Amino acid sequence: MIRLEPELGDQALVIVAEEGNTQTVCSVNVEAQGRGVHVGQPIRDAHAMCDGLVAKSRNVLAEKRFLSILRRWAGKFSPWVSEEGRDALVVDLTGCAHLFGGEDALVAVVQDDCTDLGLSVHLGLADTRGAAWALARYAGQAAQSNRSGDAIDQEARATRSRAGKRRHWTKGGAAPVADMSRETRQNRIAGAGQTYSALSPLPVAALRLDAETTAQLGRLGLRCVGDVLGQPRAALARRFGRGLVLRLDQAMGSAPEPISPARPAHHFAVRMSLPEPIGLADDVMAGVDRLLPNLCQSLKDKGRGMRCLQVQAFRTDHAAEMIEVGLARPTHDPVRIRPLIALKVGDIDAGFGIDMLRLEAVQHEPLHERTAVGHLGAGAQARARHTKAQDIEDLIGRLGARVGLDSITRLHPASSHIPEKSAQIMSAAWSGTYDGPWPKAQGPRPVLMWKPEPLGAQDSPQLPHVFRWRGREHRRIRAFGPERVAPEWWLDDPNWRSGQRDYWVTETDRGDRLWLFFGHGATMSAGWFCQGHFL
Repeated sequence: MIRLEPELGDQALVIVAEEGNTQTVCSVNVEAQGRGVHVGQPIRDAHAMCDGLVAKSRNVLAEKRFLSILRRWAGKFSPWVSEEGRDALVVDLTGCAHLFGGEDALVAVVQDDCTDLGLSVHLGLADTRGAAWALARYAGQAAQSNRSGDAIDQEARATRSRAGKRRHWTKGGAAPVADMSRETRQNRIAGAGQTYSALSPLPVAALRLDAETTAQLGRLGLRCVGDVLGQPRAALARRFGRGLVLRLDQAMGSAPEPISPARPAHHFAVRMSLPEPIGLADDVMAGVDRLLPNLCQSLKDKGRGMRCLQVQAFRTDHAAEMIEVGLARPTHDPVRIRPLIALKVGDIDAGFGIDMLRLEAVQHEPLHERTAVGHLGAGAQARARHTKAQDIEDLIGRLGARVGLDSITRLHPASSHIPEKSAQIMSAAWSGTYDGPWPKAQGPRPVLMWKPEPLGAQDSPQLPHVFRWRGREHRRIRAFGPERVAPEWWLDDPNWRSGQRDYWVTETDRGDRLWLFFGHGATMSAGWFCQGHFL
């Protein structure tokens, strides 16, 4: 944990995580560990044990970003670095240790770097990935009895008061953190061909087994790795499954376990320092015109298209202004991106002047080029469709720069005979146009549709001649229908508990063409309602 708050360097500090309805300790510093606080302890017990304990909530996203930073730092030792879990790195040092003066010197460099970062490190170095994992977590720990009654050195309760004074970590607290001296580092390094002797005294949990398998092995008296290695493989596989045998083979090198290094993330950004501060929107756009083609060319070379562009303006007073531009479709065409920047460049407050501009593609996606094939007519038609789609996407991008991309939606058909469920609303920026034919309804559908509104009319299936709607009296001139729509019986929709409906298209003397229906009242009272308007 990096000490971003120096005042907490000498205080007992823990990180708290939510597990169900309980807050438990998930990480401790050296000071808290020396005072008996341990991982997995409820936070209320930790406060009772350690006076003045400082607790911070866990930030999983920040931990992931920090581990990614550490992965880049570990690249100084080997190019083959991968993240393991949420708190560990695995490095393939084949052919790299001699560059640092040997394995012991390399471990010393790792320790010094981590100390400078304010980190406590547990590491292991061995021929196999499984053995290195075991040494990093269990080096120096002896196998413990499960105290099931078969341990010879188990004391009786009556004689417990006569036992010698125990160290605090044998009573439930955590063991103190030992300094990584040269002797300690040697215990965490298994020389070439010494994997068997290095793992034998470690507890069976060092084989990366689940808690149930570890407990079963302990009940049988197999408490250290050496005890398990001496057993017949066939008997172990029959009793505990192939998982135990696989872990043994991986630890001893019989089964391969390669390291897949994480692929470096694509990063696209350009910047320009200005000899004199600028403050006009035209000057900012002039700088954008110089930077944007280079950024788009970098994206094009990698086959990527940006979805979100960030324009950062750094001012002379050390403040920074930022605007973001979203696009309806990924693209690396500067001609389509520049108008969107011009719409929002006025939001930048130049202050006393801007001395540096920076463009960054904060969100990008793979972009596959399309080539029209076929005879001349088909090619021209395909290009026309492509141009029309681009025009729509550019329009969505311009509107999104003003009102936000989430405010622009489009409709796609849905497989339902219920009028209000016959179409689904989708984000226009994250969905494509529907190319197929739109399903035809059984009857006419209004242009405007809303939730059913009750009418002032008699509760009779006979279409009323006069009714009252939205505070106004309407007189029916002509009507078309009825169209009967039944509810989806396999769903419990509260809006359709009125049962089946008879829809009518009704023209009134006020010039309105309304969509009325009569609910037959299967589970609710019957009556007339208005649900839409034909323009």
